[in-house]
Amino acid sequence: MKFHTRKWVKPEDLNPNGTLFGGRLLAWIDEEAALYASIQLENQKIVTKYMSEIDFISSANQGDIIEIGMEPVKFGKTSLILSCEVRNKMTRETIITISNIVMVNLGPDGKAKPHGKTQVEYVKDRL
Repeated sequence: MKFHTRKWVKPEDLNPNGTLFGGRLLAWIDEEAALYASIQLENQKIVTKYMSEIDFISSANQGDIIEIGMEPVKFGKTSLILSCEVRNKMTRETIITISNIVMVNLGPDGKAKPHGKTQVEYVKDRL
């Protein structure tokens, strides 16, 4: 798994228990999945269709630095399925895992559009 994004847990990210609010973390994951899919599918019109079971394993506290990792599972005709792991940067302890996040490629009309991709491509290789 490659970890592309880091976030610093700040006071506004906490729940009443003083730990990272799960909703905030899911928003960060959704954004990272959309960015990853946009780059892979070369289209900014991407939507989240589905997230499988979300497994909260541990938490994060104010001041912790977390890393969000994404990995492609499968390229569909109009979709890209990703898996995700979030971990504490300093301790390497896993905070959350999501096995499948389905991102759908959209055309100008807002409907699912085939993307023609079958494997991971790196931007440096496209240039």
